Amino acid sequence: MGRSVLVTGGSGYFGSVLAECARARGDSVRIFDLNPPAPGSGVAEYVAGDVRDRAAVRAACDGVDLVFHNVAQVPLARDRALFDAVNVGGTANVLVAARAAKVAKVVHTSSSAVFGIPETNPVAEDSVCRPLEAYGRAKLRAELLCHDAVASGLDVTIVRPRTVLGHGRLGVIALLFEFVADGAPVFVLGSGANRYQLVHATDLASACLLAGDRSGPSVYNVGALEFGTMRETLQALVEHAGTGSKVRSLPVAPARTVMRLLSTLGLAPFAPYHWLLYGESLYFDVTRARTELGWEPQHSNASMVIESYEWFLAHRYDAHGGRRSHHQSAVRPGVVRALKAIP
Repeated sequence: MGRSVLVTGGSGYFGSVLAECARARGDSVRIFDLNPPAPGSGVAEYVAGDVRDRAAVRAACDGVDLVFHNVAQVPLARDRALFDAVNVGGTANVLVAARAAKVAKVVHTSSSAVFGIPETNPVAEDSVCRPLEAYGRAKLRAELLCHDAVASGLDVTIVRPRTVLGHGRLGVIALLFEFVADGAPVFVLGSGANRYQLVHATDLASACLLAGDRSGPSVYNVGALEFGTMRETLQALVEHAGTGSKVRSLPVAPARTVMRLLSTLGLAPFAPYHWLLYGESLYFDVTRARTELGWEPQHSNASMVIESYEWFLAHRYDAHGGRRSHHQSAVRPGVVRALKAIP
């Protein structure tokens, strides 16, 4: 028999995928979000509220067995105050409310950004966390709150995903897809030989659900088993697309400087996370999730980027309406669109 679960941020990109996966396996799903779920989602209950409102969070936790906490301001928000208020303060509110409501388990979705640029790869759960920018630092502070909650008796598990893809995923990735669809070049920093791991939204949802089924606190890093370099991933995409798009290299230091400048001027949709980490290797050792949870990812880097691209093509001219989170909306390319002219 399914359980009663609360999905915070359940109307956002990943939250909606997780809510649907939970509902499909028989759980009774309640969504807590500022925005209502998409029509036809099949979710049993929607509670409107802001994660910064402790009373609203407390009310949403009443009567549930399990909380999946996914509300977060993502790097594209570029708002340090919101990173603190939502990613840190909101997490504190969820943990306090879950304890007061006697929730049996909390699964907190964190981020690989807590590691910054790792000293070595693959990255394990106990690798040193050295976030480089405000988003990563806020996500790490939220993790520390989870550990404090565990010390006080709450069962909390942290799941750290690599970059999430899947059908419906837009944000900055929509800019890449636009370039490929139009036969324009797409770019890597330097040679593109950095190994870059992705994770499909349904694989991440599976990991979260399995973590919710396991009693006792833990931390799990999750990502694809089959992945390669950034250049290899983009090459698989352009070969699939067959539009004439080519993978080109940009010199690392000048590209980062220009990305930072354009972002500062509001002329391009970049956040510090993008120029600091896009050209770096970061991939997880997912042994713990596979052995303790029995989790097995079903998607490779290539398969998920191709799936996401095909969804983009099918919805290219209607995907800008009706979506509200950063990951569900295509970014405005700004002056970056000028790169299409490079032969």
